[in-house]
Amino acid sequence: MESSENHLSRIPALCTEPVFTQQYREYLERAGILDSRYRAQKLHDGMVALPVLEEKLYLSVQENLLENIAPGSSCKKTWIINPVLSKKSQVHSPAQKLRMELYNLLESHGVNWTQNLECDLPRSWQQHGDLVIFSENCFCNPTWKQLGDELWFIVACSLGVKRLAKQGRVLNDGMRSPSVTLLLGDNSWVEHVDNGIRYTFDFTKCMFSAGNIVEKQRVANFRCSEEIIVDLYAGIGYFTLPFLVHAGAAYVYACEWNPHSVAALRRNLQLNKVSHKCQIHEGDNRQLLLHDVADRVNLGLIPTSEEGYQIACRVLKKNTGGMLHIHHNVNCFPSKHKEDDKSITAQDPGSLRKLTWRKWAESAETKIQNFLQKVHDTPWHTSIVHIEKIRTALKEPTRYSLETMCM
Repeated sequence: MESSENHLSRIPALCTEPVFTQQYREYLERAGILDSRYRAQKLHDGMVALPVLEEKLYLSVQENLLENIAPGSSCKKTWIINPVLSKKSQVHSPAQKLRMELYNLLESHGVNWTQNLECDLPRSWQQHGDLVIFSENCFCNPTWKQLGDELWFIVACSLGVKRLAKQGRVLNDGMRSPSVTLLLGDNSWVEHVDNGIRYTFDFTKCMFSAGNIVEKQRVANFRCSEEIIVDLYAGIGYFTLPFLVHAGAAYVYACEWNPHSVAALRRNLQLNKVSHKCQIHEGDNRQLLLHDVADRVNLGLIPTSEEGYQIACRVLKKNTGGMLHIHHNVNCFPSKHKEDDKSITAQDPGSLRKLTWRKWAESAETKIQNFLQKVHDTPWHTSIVHIEKIRTALKEPTRYSLETMCM
């Protein structure tokens, strides 16, 4: 188990004899100095430590306690190690409740709570029904492993779920397959409701990006009642279903080559009662035989869907054209070697982002125009209709959606 020599969680306190504790508490509370978030703690020498707000603990406070409030008392500044929350503070967020349960678990095993363990706790997680999925950067400390299955049972009870899993890196296998470890439970299928649409999938085999919700809601507001859609990277139906259920698309051709995603997509079409309006093309979409059918084409693959540009141009209707929805991760951080980027960033941090994604959009439009000319052997007109920032994360490329009208 982890040594108590590590840095411990601690808060400032004033300690005095038990007989003077009530007088101290009343005075400190009236003066706004008592830290009511934590309980008082009895120390090994019999003294009682009262938690205080250090920024309000002036020398005059201690003098007043000794001379006027409780003459004859001892008044020393100390630290409460591993403070316990007061009853008032025990209306906890799920993360706070989890922290308390784990603190009590370690205490029952005679293990000290350390700052290293505090930093190793999850602050947020994904939940799908009775399953919680943690990110890969928590529960890494060796101390947790020594608690065995009891740890995961306590965690699940604290969060009110039956199954737990831990997310790893997305695999570089061309299918963006997840790397997930099941910590508690034996069934890996889950159901998730997103904007009124039911999704079910095997979370150990299929990705589900909660960060797409704003874009899915935007798609849901389209009016596609007489339109044919081709979704080149359908997955489990992330955008296929909003097009069908909310946007009212007449028909969708959904392309997907991950067999696990295809299995989930079939279930999801049935769950949402739209399977009669969708044809699944399983396999590599580069072998797709469709052409001249689509009013819209969705290219939702990241980090880039550029390999699908030519296919998208081929399936667009020749006579009327249509709209391409292109997703791409744009790196909006200045290059170490580009002084121009650095100077722009120094003047206006937002200007580089605008310049970068605008350059990408214009480059994508040019490529689309060239493919349209090549595929149809006739000039086409293209225009950028809309650019939407879908998702951004610290020090990671920003995901954008580009809408290009092709005629």
